[in-house]
Amino acid sequence: MDRRKFVTTTSLAGAAGLLAACSKSESGSAETQTAADVRQESFEWKMVTAWPRDFPGLGTGVNRFAENVDRLSNGRLKIKVYGANELVPPYEVFDAVQQGTAEMGHGASYYWKGRIAATQIFSGVPFGLTGHELNGWYFYGGGLEIYRQTYQPHGVIPFVMGNTGVQMGGWFNKEINSVADLAGLKMRIPGLGGEVLKRAGGTPVNVPGSELFTALQSGTIDAAEWIGPYNDLAFGLFRAAKYYYYPGWQEPGSGLECLINADAWATLPPDLQEMVRVACQAATLDIYSEFEAMNGEALRTLVQEHGVELRAFPDDVLQDLKHHTLEALDQLAAEDEWTGRAWASMKAYMAQVRPWTEIGEQYYLNHC
Repeated sequence: MDRRKFVTTTSLAGAAGLLAACSKSESGSAETQTAADVRQESFEWKMVTAWPRDFPGLGTGVNRFAENVDRLSNGRLKIKVYGANELVPPYEVFDAVQQGTAEMGHGASYYWKGRIAATQIFSGVPFGLTGHELNGWYFYGGGLEIYRQTYQPHGVIPFVMGNTGVQMGGWFNKEINSVADLAGLKMRIPGLGGEVLKRAGGTPVNVPGSELFTALQSGTIDAAEWIGPYNDLAFGLFRAAKYYYYPGWQEPGSGLECLINADAWATLPPDLQEMVRVACQAATLDIYSEFEAMNGEALRTLVQEHGVELRAFPDDVLQDLKHHTLEALDQLAAEDEWTGRAWASMKAYMAQVRPWTEIGEQYYLNHC
């Protein structure tokens, strides 16, 4: 199969129909693979991730996904999950899947921006869609189509698989009282958030999650954003920095992804492909729900038991960062065709959905 092609839901149905027709018309042929034969096929796949093994929300969510696929397929598709650095480094997950080192991977799309510029859009953009809105764009707003078209030439098929919800602004060893305090700030912040910080005078540094604590504690970086209370507590980041800033302007709702090697995908019979698709979508709800459920208690622990100082970014700092965000997006969209397409689609969807968010959930939370 051409690595540039992937199987859509429509083609899955067509393939299933063709298989049934062949089984009926050629049942006497020795070369024919019957439906019963297909149901007996089994596969053992590797899945590499950008997260430490069993890491809360991220690693555990992937583990549950693999278990669900095993159960749904009655053991016909077994997926062995590898944490970051167990098979490949965290930022090489995309390459490993593309090259066939592993059939599957899990990470955040902006980690691969060096391979595909538009991946910075697909995890969500600074001051962009919330987690709920991002899922709506993917599944009902045209986002999924652009997402897969962007990855298609690279022999990798992406599936939405998880969302962290709105993140925290990060851990800082200095107070941020004005835009001037961003000048020279060395901060671990990936994706478009890093580009925005650079435009605001800071220095973005790309540090894997497993190295965050050491980098922050040693002074290699002045600040770091990871995810939110649930994961930040697990990493013990409160021991390495004093101030915990909000909101997570850089990631208001970060989508996660499952990557599948296109050639490997083509070897799966249609029913297993559908099981994987459904399991990815179920994992999106599962992972998102876990973060929503666990962040509140983790935040209480950080503040009440560990004395973490919560700080809100000043309004003028947020406005300056938003200005740089829009400038960066316009420039990147002009420089890269697929970034332009993805950003145009997301921006149009945001204009459509945001009025409802404002008078719906946002207004309710602000006034009730």
